[in-house]
Amino acid sequence: MRMTVLHAPTLRDAPREAEVVSHQLLVRAGYIRQLAAGIYNLLPLGLRTVSRIARIVREEMDGAGAQEVLMPAVQPAELWQESGRWQKYGPELLRLKDRKGNDFCLGPTHEEVIVDIVRSDIRSYRQLPVNLYQIQAKFRDELRPRAGLMRGREFMMKDAYSFDVDEAGATRSYEAMYAAYERIFTRCGLDFRAVEADTGNIGGSLSHEFQVLAETGEDAIVSCDSCQYTANVELAAIGGLPGPWQATGATPAPEPVSTPGKRTIEEVCAFLSVPPDALVKTLVLEVDGSPWLALVRGDRELNLIKARKALGATELALAGDELVRSVTGAPTGFAGPVGLEVPVLADPEVMAMPAAVTGGNAADLHLRGVVPGVHFAATRSVDIRMAEDGDRCPRCDGHLRAFRGIEVGHVFYLGTRYSEPMGCTFLDQEGKERPMEMGCYGIGVTRIMAAAIEQNHDERGIVWPLPLAPFQVIVIPLAKPEEPIWEAAESLYDQLRAQGVDVVFDDRRDRPGAKFADADLIGFPLQIVMGKRTFDAGQAELKDRASGETTLVALDDLAAEVAARISAAPQ
Repeated sequence: MRMTVLHAPTLRDAPREAEVVSHQLLVRAGYIRQLAAGIYNLLPLGLRTVSRIARIVREEMDGAGAQEVLMPAVQPAELWQESGRWQKYGPELLRLKDRKGNDFCLGPTHEEVIVDIVRSDIRSYRQLPVNLYQIQAKFRDELRPRAGLMRGREFMMKDAYSFDVDEAGATRSYEAMYAAYERIFTRCGLDFRAVEADTGNIGGSLSHEFQVLAETGEDAIVSCDSCQYTANVELAAIGGLPGPWQATGATPAPEPVSTPGKRTIEEVCAFLSVPPDALVKTLVLEVDGSPWLALVRGDRELNLIKARKALGATELALAGDELVRSVTGAPTGFAGPVGLEVPVLADPEVMAMPAAVTGGNAADLHLRGVVPGVHFAATRSVDIRMAEDGDRCPRCDGHLRAFRGIEVGHVFYLGTRYSEPMGCTFLDQEGKERPMEMGCYGIGVTRIMAAAIEQNHDERGIVWPLPLAPFQVIVIPLAKPEEPIWEAAESLYDQLRAQGVDVVFDDRRDRPGAKFADADLIGFPLQIVMGKRTFDAGQAELKDRASGETTLVALDDLAAEVAARISAAPQ
């Protein structure tokens, strides 16, 4: 490809709305252009990189025994009503009607559609297992799309679905996909972690996220410094939890303390001159329509996902001001567990406190000297707080370390979450009808492109891992077309193309500085520069974009050296 032909409209400045590096560089380097909020055109460079990612994904999915299909983006509401997700999925589901008034949605995922395919075509255990996947555009109507391709409304995704006769078979399918994902992200040149995670809207009982480590990541994860335990903070368990405080002797009643206008932990701590870990944070929850109190130490954050799972709740949310006042008799900010006839869900750290400051269930009032287990009881005491850097690992004596991550893949064991309500069944060896055991496996193909840049860039532009680069090599002649240098550069360009190398020839009449800047901005992994001084010595400069190292290579050896470097890199 010649630069005068390649549509790669580079920009000096990033758009003002681009807050993260990947968004800035993808726009500046001519990979994407925005069409609407959270919706982007892939320009030639962007599509080439996405196609490279998709090729790696296809090769590993096919190698793991999955088969590619393609399902419609528009899905009938009837399927979603069968699974029970039509009303539950939320406003991210873009709903529409056809000219006859029939309800449809623009697919954010395809569990319902794939179940409809399999239940129509598979009847016997002899036809199982089967794993079907697609690479297709998805649409989720995000309220606030941001960060370019990392949180857009339309995106390219690989989604796969496995069907098995029993839990053992489904577990084998899950493990095969897990291993395939590790190979995919390794081949993409990414530093990643497989993270135990919540199943979210998809449902199911087992789930791992694949997180690319990057400071700009939206997700907080923790990983043990001594073992392989890694989890999203929303799911991460905490080891070494304390037992309840054992009070001895007489315990005085709590002391009421006036705290005018002091609602927050910070305000109460400053007013009473106590540290945050001396307070109990009392939060009113609405759990399947009923109120509960959730208690964590004042320096901790409540984990709503842990709380929901601890209570086996279908719906759980923080209560609004009206419910808080109804339950406690006080405005928000003054709730406490003493004297309320409401079930209490307490973190073990709270129940281990010898004494604490709590809300007094009246405006401008707190209580000192509250002893958990004496002045109030816990209906349930389990780990319900967010994991933090330095917490004990739940599986060994190590400690958890905090990282930021970008989710690029997710695997779920679904069980019969979709097959049972949708009648996706098979006849077993005894002729008995049984629901199929399912797994679901997603990869954000366009998000990988953005995540790779977040992890691989410098002040000059993108530093692609070679397997993802849209082109592997650029040849830059510092001469005019009629000069021998230009002729030699064109000859090398033709030779590399004949060898199957994806190469660009920079035939523009621009200044050398502009050519070098664009080469670094776009992120060509190997850059060959032919200038007069080196050419007269029978050499050219071969620059490695990642290391910045420049090597002088004999002109006759250039093609072989480039081929050797490409073959040595992961593919």
